[in-house]
Amino acid sequence: MTSVISSISGWFWNEDLWLPPRVTWDSFKHPQTVNTTTLYPEQFAQFTDLWYPVPMAFIVIGLRWLVERWIFKPVGIRMGLKDHKRPFPVQNTILEKTFRRSKTLSQEDLKKISNDSGLSSLQVERWFRQRRQAELPTTLQKFCETGWRWMFYTSILVYGFICLWDKSWFWNIRHCWYHYPFHQVEQDVWWYYMLELSFYWSLSISQFFDVKRKDFWEMFIHHNTTIALLMFSWTTHFTRMGTLILIVHDCADHLLELAKMFRYASYRKTCDAIFVVFSIVWVVTRCGVYPSWILYSTLYDAARFIEFFSAYFIFNSLLVTLQFLHILWTYFLFKAIHKALAKGGVDDQRSDSEPSDDENENEPKK
Repeated sequence: MTSVISSISGWFWNEDLWLPPRVTWDSFKHPQTVNTTTLYPEQFAQFTDLWYPVPMAFIVIGLRWLVERWIFKPVGIRMGLKDHKRPFPVQNTILEKTFRRSKTLSQEDLKKISNDSGLSSLQVERWFRQRRQAELPTTLQKFCETGWRWMFYTSILVYGFICLWDKSWFWNIRHCWYHYPFHQVEQDVWWYYMLELSFYWSLSISQFFDVKRKDFWEMFIHHNTTIALLMFSWTTHFTRMGTLILIVHDCADHLLELAKMFRYASYRKTCDAIFVVFSIVWVVTRCGVYPSWILYSTLYDAARFIEFFSAYFIFNSLLVTLQFLHILWTYFLFKAIHKALAKGGVDDQRSDSEPSDDENENEPKK
């Protein structure tokens, strides 16, 4: 069994796959001289560092609870959102057991349950509808959750610019390829990666405890794909390019969360104004900066400075796939804008499987 595991490990960590020609894993266990500067093993990206974000994710979850409970909940109440939960229907063992199996009923199931429970079909349907709505988050809960994400996205964007402002590759992207793969991972860059990873780990974990959303699996795949991309770039020492990809993607996220916060608080005009800014930033960064700056460098600049290897092609295929997703999401963005113009406002179509009863408890204020 040990030999089988060793054989699989040897196949998976094949240096011809992960590293450029004439570079081995042992190369990072010894000092390397780059431009008369000696870099030591602890200054390189280490695969074992990728364990740190897992326990850090639970700290992030705890921080999220504190922020939502003590910051955004009072703010939401102050903005007029009501702190109440939807009532559960009268307890009925037969209906509850059926509901746990399936939250929707076919006509055949409806007749059978009606006979078994002694209730009319209309009463059964009303019970199921109330039971489904009782599980939905209130507007205040959604406001708090969105507020937490807005705080993180804003903070990590500011930290990203502070971290990268004095880095050579931020101003000249070709430095991502000079002396590759022997790139020093400075302390602020290390924290940049670890914080991003811990946040996405926390989202992936907390999904199983949060109120279930209709896009549960889509977001689960998104979070874990992001984690995989970050881990892959770290392992292959594409950390410089990884930080640039992060900063480009972080530019728009906080604006979307801010727009949603104002929408939940019924500040529709403010929401729409921020959404317009978000749309511009999204298109500029995802469909402009990303392909012309990031993709151009990985596809063309890299060829002038490094020797190709398998992980490089995998990395590029992932980045190109990401650009196709950007185009697809931009298409949906423009559809949302068109729909908003027709309806007179931006709606959050993602959050719930049924409309919230307290969505309209506040009249638009701005």
